Amino acid sequence: MSGKDDSTNRKAFPMLIVENLPIRDLIGPMSDDELYNFCMANAELRIERDSEHNIIIMSPVGGGSGLQELEILRQVGNWAKQDGSGISFSSSTGFILPDGAMRSPDASWLKREKWNQLTEKEKLHFLPSVPDFVVELCSRTDRLPALQSKCTEWIENGVQLLWLIDPQSETSWIYRADGSQEQISGFKHVLSGEAVLAGFQFDLANLYLPK
Repeated sequence: MSGKDDSTNRKAFPMLIVENLPIRDLIGPMSDDELYNFCMANAELRIERDSEHNIIIMSPVGGGSGLQELEILRQVGNWAKQDGSGISFSSSTGFILPDGAMRSPDASWLKREKWNQLTEKEKLHFLPSVPDFVVELCSRTDRLPALQSKCTEWIENGVQLLWLIDPQSETSWIYRADGSQEQISGFKHVLSGEAVLAGFQFDLANLYLPK
């Protein structure tokens, strides 16, 4: 082990201490590797980057949203493990999109052949690949119009199937790669993985909070 301190060769990243801090004004746009290191320096925060390279800090969710997110992750993960044709990821996973954004969906699934095309370094950093399936859950701290815009961005970057679920209004939206959208009202419905996740079904009633 060398005793040489290589810290002088590393870009210094500020610690975030104020919400909506204009990070871009402080250090300028970051490369993908710099963004990864910046996020590691602020690992207690959930950070995204939009296509304009603006840094977005997302608020923590409440207990109810946390339970609902966990239920979605559990069911997608169980299906993915049994099916074997792809890999599911947690809500902490970052994806680098073709438009330059780095996004972290609440749940996601990637075909195994895409995963196998990644290098070992790429697998350990934010994934430079577009998931085939995404779920976005609208929590009480989210603004629905902004989340809907994010869903459109996912589709425009190559996601094949996306579910946006708003538990407050019990409304779900299905976005598809062909540009079609479908709105479903009420939680007395079952969402289908369609051809993307063949055989996967999610009963929205699972999102009702325990009494």
